[in-house]
Formats: sequence, C-alpha cells, structure tokens
Amino acid sequence: MRHLSFAQLYKSHSEALTSFAFTLTNNRMDAEDLVQETALKAFANFHRYDDDFSFKNWSFTILKNTFMTKYRKRKKMKIVSTPIEDMLFAFSTNISVSENKNANNCLTHIYKCINSLSPKSREPFQMYINGYRYDEIAMHLQIPIGTVKSRINYARNKLKKTLCKNELAKAG
Repeated sequence: MRHLSFAQLYKSHSEALTSFAFTLTNNRMDAEDLVQETALKAFANFHRYDDDFSFKNWSFTILKNTFMTKYRKRKKMKIVSTPIEDMLFAFSTNISVSENKNANNCLTHIYKCINSLSPKSREPFQMYINGYRYDEIAMHLQIPIGTVKSRINYARNKLKKTLCKNELAKAG
C-alpha cells in the first residue's frame, strides 16, 4: 500500500521536480538524471516520510541536496594545484631545453596579456580557463550568466588581437 501511495505522490509532482531540476542544471539531460536520482532516493527513504508534511517539499529538498552534493564533488575534481608550467613535461618526453624555454616565454607572454585585461574581464576569463562553467562563474561573481558570457567573449577577442599584434611585430 505504501508503494502505491509513493507512485501517486511522485507522479503528481514529477513535472515540478523536473522544472526545478532544470533551473538548477540548465541542461535537460542533467535535469532528468537529477530527477531520476531523486526518485530513487525518495523511494528508498519513503519509510522516513511523514504524511503530516508536504511530499513536494520533501522531494524538492532531496533534489536540492543531491544537486549540491554533485556540485561540490565536481568542484573538488576540477582543482589542480600544480602550475601548468610544471605539467609540460607530462605531455612530451622529448622536449629540449630551448623548446622548454620558448614554451615558458610563450606562456609568460600569454599570462602578461591576460593580466593586462581589465578586472571585469580578467576574473571571469581566468575562472573559465581554470575549468569553471558559466553558471558557476555567474554564481561566484553574482552577475547574470549573459554578462559572464559577454565578458569572456570580450576577453578572448582582446587576447586574440593582442597576441596577433605581437606576432606581427615579431615578424616585421
């Protein structure tokens, strides 16, 4: 009898759960996966559900907590403490000293160009190249996601122009 009531309760709130999941993930497939995982957790713990409380609120809490747990795990996985210069040797074992020096000079030049950007453009761009998603950057900087995309695009274009000017100056 309890399983039947779970199915009825879940079915009546599944659309709302999917909509809420989509607002968190901004991706239809991720939202559906999140709702499915929420349904499994809710079903497994349905014996803990108290009929005096709203099933909708209870299931939304499970969904939100599941999302936050996944978000924290993903964020931890993206943290790399080794500087990129130290990782160059991992990609090629046949790097000569002069090639390594040129690569370091090139990286130093790119970092200088990035640091020459205005703080408004530099911060979201650096977060983006460090592996953060647009929605994570927007949440961290507390600005709209469209603004984040715009600033990153501006930074890319500015860097392209700056790097191309320097290449032309070296050639000429």
